[in-house]
Amino acid sequence: MTQPAGAATATAPGFVDLHMHSTASDGSLPPAAVVAAARAAGLRAIALTDHDTLDGVAEARRVAEPDGLRVVAGTELSVVLDGRELHVLALHIERPAPLEAELVELRAARRGRAARIVERLNALGVPITLDAVLAEAGDGAIGRPHVARAMVAAGRARDFRDAFDRYLGNGRPAHVEKRRLEAGDAMRMVHEAGGIAVFAHPGPTGSRERIERLVRLGLDGVEVLHPSHTAEDIARLGTLVEHFGLVPSGGSDWHGSNDGPRAIGSMRVPSAMLARQDALVAARESSRAGAAAPGA
Repeated sequence: MTQPAGAATATAPGFVDLHMHSTASDGSLPPAAVVAAARAAGLRAIALTDHDTLDGVAEARRVAEPDGLRVVAGTELSVVLDGRELHVLALHIERPAPLEAELVELRAARRGRAARIVERLNALGVPITLDAVLAEAGDGAIGRPHVARAMVAAGRARDFRDAFDRYLGNGRPAHVEKRRLEAGDAMRMVHEAGGIAVFAHPGPTGSRERIERLVRLGLDGVEVLHPSHTAEDIARLGTLVEHFGLVPSGGSDWHGSNDGPRAIGSMRVPSAMLARQDALVAARESSRAGAAAPGA
């Protein structure tokens, strides 16, 4: 997963967006269209962070290469810490093999989960089929948004919000828990893949105690800038990043909408955040190379 030649440098002025989704998971646009939107938004770099997959990265990099838009390889993982779910962004993945085997299993588990959700919906009198859900997902990693789209297409929900509020949201009658990794295991695999592990959209749950616990398990950074964060969240998380010597990150968590709080580039993430991540990755790779050298 070598970065294309001529990629924009992280230290260049401008903005980046380090949390984006495509049809490789539950976004509405294919990777090439995500890149086109990033160009139109004037971004210098993006991270493609589809759920449980790196499948969209190669296409995104191929179409980004001609004009030097940088594409950081990433994925978003659901992990468990002390029995509670949180999300981790695996960024700067350049040796995917250690992570890919687990991602294959997670994607298989997503299909099984979708089948169980469909069964529950059928029992609740909502007659959609697994085939309809798979058609919505295409080649992407299957998630609840694809079930919601199938429900809307079948006239069984008014819109996404209605589908989640009545059936698919946490605690609703058709909700099924997904397979998740232990936080420590996830971060170990991310590091083996050459990447960094970033606590995604922690919001008010990103307490000092929780971040300190994650740091002990290998956390490298925190997503400080996210549409769900209040000004107070951003200030507090920024302080904790500096306190624990972590790297900051940020992004729109874009899924393809043209407007609203999650529009592409909406968080105006400074390229300096990406520069700090690059410095950490470079230092790690230098240390790894030194350790592997003869006589080291």
